[in-house]
Amino acid sequence: MPRSSLTFRVGAVLASAFLPAAGPAAAAVSGTLSLTNDYLFRGLSQTNQKPALQGGVEYAADSGIYAGVWGSNISWLSDYSSAALPISSSVELDGYLGWRGDIADGFKLDAGVYTYYYPGDYPSGFVRPYTTEVYLGASWGPATLKYSHALTNLFGFAESDGSGYLDASVNVEFSPGWTLNAHAGHQRVKGTSAASYSDWKLGVTRSFDGGWSLAAAYADTNAERGVYTNAFGHYLGRATGTLTLSKAF
Repeated sequence: MPRSSLTFRVGAVLASAFLPAAGPAAAAVSGTLSLTNDYLFRGLSQTNQKPALQGGVEYAADSGIYAGVWGSNISWLSDYSSAALPISSSVELDGYLGWRGDIADGFKLDAGVYTYYYPGDYPSGFVRPYTTEVYLGASWGPATLKYSHALTNLFGFAESDGSGYLDASVNVEFSPGWTLNAHAGHQRVKGTSAASYSDWKLGVTRSFDGGWSLAAAYADTNAERGVYTNAFGHYLGRATGTLTLSKAF
């Protein structure tokens, strides 16, 4: 196609104008740094099945409003580069702004806007991959349901504004420091039905002292091979095992 997953996602959110204030919480700055053997975003490899170094920083106010930036190396754009169609982009930068908080006992909402930006050089007439989505998520206990709606073209698909991604996930701590991660999603690409697909993932995360964690997962999709096979003949939606080492700070 996330591009999982972790692009410069910038925007404005109006959720704080009509949702109640979040419960008491201290304003804080947090961040993550991760190394993964394959950057998967919505089930599709963004790095031609090669490793990625990723990191992000987020500020969360006690009102529930938050903003952050995130980045990763990618290759899914430059992998299509040729003498006739030169593309140099190799980085994804994201920016986002939103509101999250409790609205009832155990029930949480999360709403905002997320922008994916891919700096680089593109040939004349090339549909830029820059994408902006608004999202709304609801959580109850370990379960989360989230919908993301594209306000722009979706990752380079022409005339695809209005596309949407529905994501359901469950994260259950079954033993101290051990969390089971399950996910299923469906990407609808407006105007290009062959590009629409579903993805799913099952994994486990082990947390350690000092903010370290190690996550192992198995992911797969039913994405159309004719749409999501790159210039090297690699099918980007294939069944994939990932291993990710992260440090939170």
